[in-house]
Amino acid sequence: MANTSRRNFLKTAGTAGVGAAASTIAIPAIAQSSPELKWRLAASWPKSLDTLYGAAENFAKYVAEATDNKFHIQCFAAGELVPGLQATDAVSSGTVELCHTAPYYMWGKDPTFAFGASVPFGPNARMQNAWWHEGGGEALMNAFYAKYSIYGLLCGNTGAQMGGWFRKELNTPDDLKGVKMRIGGFGGAVIAKVGMVPQQIAGGDIYPALEKGTIDAAEWVGPYDDEKLGFVKVAKYYYYPGWWEGGTMLHIHVNKEKWESLPKHYKAICKAAAALANDNMLARYDANNPQALKRLIANGAQLRPFSEAILDSCQKAANEVYAEISAKNEDFKKHWESTKAFRADQYLWLQVADATYDNYMMVQQRKKAL
Repeated sequence: MANTSRRNFLKTAGTAGVGAAASTIAIPAIAQSSPELKWRLAASWPKSLDTLYGAAENFAKYVAEATDNKFHIQCFAAGELVPGLQATDAVSSGTVELCHTAPYYMWGKDPTFAFGASVPFGPNARMQNAWWHEGGGEALMNAFYAKYSIYGLLCGNTGAQMGGWFRKELNTPDDLKGVKMRIGGFGGAVIAKVGMVPQQIAGGDIYPALEKGTIDAAEWVGPYDDEKLGFVKVAKYYYYPGWWEGGTMLHIHVNKEKWESLPKHYKAICKAAAALANDNMLARYDANNPQALKRLIANGAQLRPFSEAILDSCQKAANEVYAEISAKNEDFKKHWESTKAFRADQYLWLQVADATYDNYMMVQQRKKAL
């Protein structure tokens, strides 16, 4: 989208919140309602991961453009203000005004946070977008977030992720036992049930851990990011799919008190900016992953699907974890019931239309008929 048209769109979104009477308000009054603000955003990503960190930058840029730079948000990479995995904590405490992160990094505080990002064998990216906007997800998550003094804006999705890089081949569930794997949040609780040893490590620290043998396997996102992180140099077996992240939502977390202090049109601009950044991130991953995958294979990556037996054992373990946590955490149970019901209806519909069409087209691709 051209800068001019994007600016017009964002300004329209922002001024819509002011109401039809805005045209009659004197310019000085409008100026008073558009204060000059300088906020700091702590990202959970290094700058080298330009699609993830780029979503934070895009959000900040769109907000600045729509407010004639009166609302300025400065972005900081992981570690510049706070460690990447502690970005939401910093927002909750008021250390920074906002962050861009994957909510499941807060799994240790409360596993309910995972529903703001991705859960094992959960909905894909398109379904998550529908759940957030039309299935009650936004209201559910923000009611939960309020307990931690934060407000959430959906701001990115990776799409279905890869299953990660392994030093050895995996054929049966027994091959998983004892494997030390970098994996975040909920996925870690599930792989522990099948005998693996989960390790939560920030993105920039994964490569040295894999290179030194501190871990045996690692997952991050997908080909475009994984190529940048260099995993193919230290582990050659590249598995799919990442059943723990069928599509991962990223969020802007805003300190709740700061959010509530914003003028109404600034809130509207932030929501519009997050929506644009959300759309852009998935588009960039979809556009860049195919070529990155080709390059990884050319550089020695051995592409492997998880066997059905491995997937079945992991899904069984996931369902056990869902039941165990639901029995003792009412917030988690409420979010799981909402997600589970929505997922069931979505896959009922998906297999009728999209899946049938996509399966046919993928066959044509394999036949080289496209």
